[in-house]
Amino acid sequence: MSDVPAVSPPPRPNAVVAVLALAGIVVSLMQTLVIPIVPELPRLLHADASDTAWAVTATLLAAAVATPVMGRLGDMVGKRRMLLVSLVLLVAGSVTAGLSDSLAPMVLGRALQGLASGVIPLGISIMRDELPAERLGSATALMSASLGVGGALGLPAAALIADNLDWHALFWTSAGLGVVATGLVLALVPESKARTGGRFDVVGGIGMAVGLVCLLLAISKGADWGWGSGTTLGLFAAAVVVLLAWGWWELRTPQPLVDLRSTARRQVLVTNLASVAVGFAMFAMSLVIPQLLQLPETTGYGLGRSMLAAGLVMAPSGLVMMATAPVSAAVSRARGPKVTLMIGALIVAGGYGLNIVLMDAVWHFVLVSCVIGAGIGFTYGSMPALIMGAVAPSETAAANSLNTLMRSIGTSTASAIAGVILAQMTTRLGPVSLPSRDGFRTVLAVGAGAALLAFAVAAFIPRQRAAQAPAAAGGTDEAEVSGAGARQA
Repeated sequence: MSDVPAVSPPPRPNAVVAVLALAGIVVSLMQTLVIPIVPELPRLLHADASDTAWAVTATLLAAAVATPVMGRLGDMVGKRRMLLVSLVLLVAGSVTAGLSDSLAPMVLGRALQGLASGVIPLGISIMRDELPAERLGSATALMSASLGVGGALGLPAAALIADNLDWHALFWTSAGLGVVATGLVLALVPESKARTGGRFDVVGGIGMAVGLVCLLLAISKGADWGWGSGTTLGLFAAAVVVLLAWGWWELRTPQPLVDLRSTARRQVLVTNLASVAVGFAMFAMSLVIPQLLQLPETTGYGLGRSMLAAGLVMAPSGLVMMATAPVSAAVSRARGPKVTLMIGALIVAGGYGLNIVLMDAVWHFVLVSCVIGAGIGFTYGSMPALIMGAVAPSETAAANSLNTLMRSIGTSTASAIAGVILAQMTTRLGPVSLPSRDGFRTVLAVGAGAALLAFAVAAFIPRQRAAQAPAAAGGTDEAEVSGAGARQA
């Protein structure tokens, strides 16, 4: 009997892909979960509107902190283990919010839900470790796109539940889906043997958390507090100081939370910069289209539809993202993920350009959201391949988590900038001031510009190279670091 066990392919790879993609969709659902009830939260929670806004802000801040931390812990102690921890946190947050009738437990529950945001980069990393090379490209493209799929499908589902059931049912539904996803991961997803071990960088974790919270809090609340207020400017200044100090620490500690030297590799750095622009471009659609659909027809440009109808208009874009995942992988195999990213960025820009001239009928918005969804499917499908083509398997979860964080920073910035534009460019409808048609078109133009910026940045991504680190303990061959990234144009 040989001392070296035979390496066999992972059992049921189709099941692994399906379960991980489902987990990603479940987690991304919580991003849009509260949107239908946001206007009602002050009444439901017996609090001021400025306070209930924390039900959204808490999720954003928790996700920003948790995503890179969970990625690093996944590389250290096991990606499946941290995936399960993330799903348990999602269930705990959903139950907490489902039991709440006041502000504090709701904010706590939403923060716990945000802590589950590491599921998507962890799932991509598990796929790299467990799937055959020929399956990796399409699988990671699907997993990456699940972030947009869950958001697009979640809005009409949440609106339907909110219109017909008690609002607590939103969170009990989320809890139930989280339990199902947890059970399927336990039953069907294997634990990867590719680990780095070592000690967790506590100082780096605290520094990164403080810096990101200051940055994102200033971005997300700046419009409410005033962009020139002492609080907003102080938070921006604190973010700069703390993140610079954090970077100094990360470069000097032997086991950093984020390996900044790996992050500074041209392929990783440029991909992350492009991801910020892509995240910005994606979220602009989510801000503009639902508002235009729901504004009263008396404005001359609103369509007077319900939240449910607006969600149903957006839903096909999620299906398009899912459908384009294998196409994205095929293009990446043929021409390289750099080309796929650039194609996707151009499609997104074209979709926004189309929306500037087509915004007078429901079918216009269905068409536009599908075009932009196709572009997002291409871009989101290519980014994991680019990241995995530049890092070792033992660094995959942390690197993908950082990339996910960059997209989140882009979406947060989009929300802030769009809010400023729509607040400044208004029209009067009786005693009410509403965003004007030109304001919406300006936001669409900025979204198109962000997509073109992503295209330009992606042009500087170099030819893909295999990571130089040794193969992981699980036996992953460095020549197969990315199923979709075998060649880079």
